[in-house]
Amino acid sequence: MINAGVITVSYIIATILFILALGGLSNQETARRGNWYGIIGMTIALIATVLGVVTQHYTILLAALVVGGSIGLLAARRVQMTQMPELVAILHSLVGIAAVAVGYANFMDPTNHLAGIELTIHDIETYIGILIGAVTFSGSVIAFGKLSGRISGKPLTLPGRHWFNLALLIASIWFAYQFVLQSAAGGGMQPLIIMTAIALLFGIHMVMAIGGADMPVVVSMLNSYSGWAAAATGFMLSNDLLIVTGALVGSSGAILSYIMCRAMNRKFFAVIAGGFGTGGGTAAAATDQDGEVVAIEAEETAALLTGAKQVMIIPGYGMAVAQAQHIVNEITKVLRAKGINVRFGIHPVAGRMPGHMNVLLAEAKVPYDIVYEMDEINEDFPNVDVSIVIGANDIVNPSALTDPDGPIGGMPVLECWKGEVSIVLKRSMATGYAGVQNPLFFEENTRMLFGDAKDTLEAVFKAI
Repeated sequence: MINAGVITVSYIIATILFILALGGLSNQETARRGNWYGIIGMTIALIATVLGVVTQHYTILLAALVVGGSIGLLAARRVQMTQMPELVAILHSLVGIAAVAVGYANFMDPTNHLAGIELTIHDIETYIGILIGAVTFSGSVIAFGKLSGRISGKPLTLPGRHWFNLALLIASIWFAYQFVLQSAAGGGMQPLIIMTAIALLFGIHMVMAIGGADMPVVVSMLNSYSGWAAAATGFMLSNDLLIVTGALVGSSGAILSYIMCRAMNRKFFAVIAGGFGTGGGTAAAATDQDGEVVAIEAEETAALLTGAKQVMIIPGYGMAVAQAQHIVNEITKVLRAKGINVRFGIHPVAGRMPGHMNVLLAEAKVPYDIVYEMDEINEDFPNVDVSIVIGANDIVNPSALTDPDGPIGGMPVLECWKGEVSIVLKRSMATGYAGVQNPLFFEENTRMLFGDAKDTLEAVFKAI
């Protein structure tokens, strides 16, 4: 056992390292260092807790650490980068169910002998922790199902769904009152169980009502929820490190959700209310904007690329599915060796989670200095000779600007059609995750390169 002073100092050091980790993760070039800060901070926090806070049942604790660590290591080694969004979602669910378990264990702890206002405050902390944890758990499981394709991305828009959510909220507040009242008299389990069921139902309905186009916001939102669940657990256990760490995760997730909504020109509460977007890969419906699609072959694509001075590569989820990031990097290196200025344009909501494309490009070792955010390069498209759109759809859709009343109306997009030529890599003419047609495909300066992105790009690479 180590004394309380050492525990406090260890927690302070861990907190500082967690803050440094968040700062490091804000930039690609410092992300690796930020990860190490987080790993070291968590190691210090874990050792200090095990040696200074835990007083018994070390065998059970050690077994749990070995089992959990082994599962985590196995998942990290086996999960593909394309599966990273659903992995993040399911990990959020574990945080939520942990908060629920700790809340119940803390409530049933026979060694707690609080009374009066202290008991009331503790009961409120327990109730809120279980509430947030249950919403996080069920919502994350549904998000995992949507991201992995096990559940349709189409929003579930029940009649009167907003009144239904309001009824669940009012019921949660009522049972909170009943829980505090009954807990003071030695009971309280029944309203706690009912509230847990309500919270689980609310989490399911909330995420089911959110369409596929908003899933990146959902992932960051659930990240925020998991942080607040951890903070609530910290209050239950009187653990300062859990409170601070949970608040860091919760607030950073909330800020990220706001940034994502701003990037999509969407109101945060409108996203949470749901009803936007449909399942991906649906057949495109005919519209007045439809025209003739001009297909192109790999050899012609190679000729356009080698004859260009400025090339912009716009990756989307299709690149992740095809695992084409490595061949993209090979093409980039060859073109740059020929003196061609190659850059990458990244939309904030490209992929299925925030930063998904950045992670894929970093894995393929694409240089950081040629990867640009949408706001940094959108004005450069008139000077771009060739834009390569790899498996992206909604983020390059001109109707976002021309049709303000459309499903993605007002969302800022990468304006590649302003360049000389746009080459779009797609398997078919199916719509994107938002389920809307893309007029870009029918522009006079657009060429469609059909097929699996990895296969077609390998053919382009050989032709180059």
